[in-house]
Amino acid sequence: MSREKKARPKRLSKNTKHFLQPLALVFISAVFILLVLVTSVMDLKRSDRTLIGFMQNRGFDIIANIQRSAQSNYTILFQLPGNMHSAEPVSPFAEESFLPQERLTQELVGLGQYIDRAWPPNQFGREDAVRLAQEEHLQFIAIINRHSQISLQTGPVPRAILRQAAPVIEGQKDITIELFDKRGEVGRTGFIAIRKSAGVGTIIIALDQSGFQFWGQRVAIQRAIESTGWGKDILYLTVMNREGQLLDYAGYIDDAWKAEALNDLKRRTDTTENTYRKLTYQGRDVLEVIGPIKIGDQIIGTVRVGLDRVHADQLLSEYRTSMVISMAAIMIVGVMSIWLLFQNQNRHLKKIGEMNKRLQRSERLSSLGQLAAGVAHEIRNPLNAISMASQRMQREYLPLLEEERREPFKQLTGVVRDEIRRLNAIIEEFLTFSKTDRLELRDYPIEEVLQKIANLVEEEALARGVLIRRDWNSTRSIVAMDMDKLQQAFLNFIKNGIESISGQGEVSIGVHHTEDHAVLVRITDTGMGLKPDEIERIFNPEYTTKEQGLGLGLSIAHEIIRAHGGDIRVQSERGVGSTFEVRLPLKSI
Repeated sequence: MSREKKARPKRLSKNTKHFLQPLALVFISAVFILLVLVTSVMDLKRSDRTLIGFMQNRGFDIIANIQRSAQSNYTILFQLPGNMHSAEPVSPFAEESFLPQERLTQELVGLGQYIDRAWPPNQFGREDAVRLAQEEHLQFIAIINRHSQISLQTGPVPRAILRQAAPVIEGQKDITIELFDKRGEVGRTGFIAIRKSAGVGTIIIALDQSGFQFWGQRVAIQRAIESTGWGKDILYLTVMNREGQLLDYAGYIDDAWKAEALNDLKRRTDTTENTYRKLTYQGRDVLEVIGPIKIGDQIIGTVRVGLDRVHADQLLSEYRTSMVISMAAIMIVGVMSIWLLFQNQNRHLKKIGEMNKRLQRSERLSSLGQLAAGVAHEIRNPLNAISMASQRMQREYLPLLEEERREPFKQLTGVVRDEIRRLNAIIEEFLTFSKTDRLELRDYPIEEVLQKIANLVEEEALARGVLIRRDWNSTRSIVAMDMDKLQQAFLNFIKNGIESISGQGEVSIGVHHTEDHAVLVRITDTGMGLKPDEIERIFNPEYTTKEQGLGLGLSIAHEIIRAHGGDIRVQSERGVGSTFEVRLPLKSI
């Protein structure tokens, strides 16, 4: 018993059907897809930050250019005595300073023309003039009628200014400009006097130092914005002072935007740092870059640059599309790889399962063989003695019996002899079972073996109404074989096919060569066929579909074929028939 335990092979666990269970496969696939999605989302966010950073830097560069240009224009415009410490002379209205000073003059003249158009009292009264003077940082606005009398004034009008504006008031000139002194510098108080378009009065606009500063900043910023290179991606550019006044702008802005920008300015407590924000303006996605603007050392306001995000969004959309395609391809490849791994491991496990079945079958066969070898010697001698005793009893005592008792006695002794023969046949099966792996090989044509078997069973088959067909050519298929054992194996297959046919039918025996230097013996019958579960069990020594016998015939045949280095395939359909394909390696062709 201990020897039997040592020889017993290890078996695979019946519960181990897959290396990767389906739920584990789904979990691995889900984790893989999740990792790809997270990586893709992170890449998209990183790309969005990169594009936003690029646009942000572009907006900051525009703000820096406006800052430099406005500072230069303001310096040129205001050549204040307090700043005149250089030994270099300043040329009044030099080429570089003429344009800013001219722009300041044009702006004030334009304001005077606006007042001229709005002057009728029912459209432009004193309250309107006071509000305009406050908004535009004017010292005063005065309107002189045709009689040289002041019709409207927002503040005291100095006599010195009236004397200087006398040529315009008296109709001798159309305009008088007293903003700059002979060196081109701004005085403490400056003014312009413009004769009204109908020639029936004069408009005087005066600026003090704070007014000059406000208008100088406006002019400097206007010129800075004009000198800024515009691109298709810039939707608007605005400069707003600390009081919420719009100094200048480019592009289209509506009242709603102005109100929102003013509220944002009130909320902002720190205007010294550059920042940005995303917003939707007129149905378009905009990146608004916000930064301070300085004149001298003083922050005078805030610059806002609205950059159109359409190109950045197009790039992101294209990148997102390529990312989705790549992600889908990666996921498909990953899932396919996992699926192939799953299929491959199951295929290997199936082979391992088959090997396990073979090991189990070999273990059972080995046990039966050992049992047969031990039992055969113990049973054969008593059986021979019983057989000889029954023959002697029949020979010696049959003549002594009365006539009417002879026949029953003869039948009884015949039964004993038949049962002894049956027991001997069973012992022979066990003995054969224990010796299937002990082969005496020699080269022999497989066709001759099959021919002998066909000749042997043909008479019995015809008696049962079964036709034996032969299908092979004159080519000799030489196989290294133990002829007796291989003949026994094929005889079992052929007899099994004959016995499976009830009524008329046929058994076909064919020989074919394969491309891998092997011979394929195909035995096909038109019998009752087998069920799928029966196909898996027909080679088990404990399984039989016959009412008599131990069912060792096919098991012995299977072991003999395996001992010859061959294998067997079974195809069967219930009610149609069965085919046994035996593949054996060729010695030579």
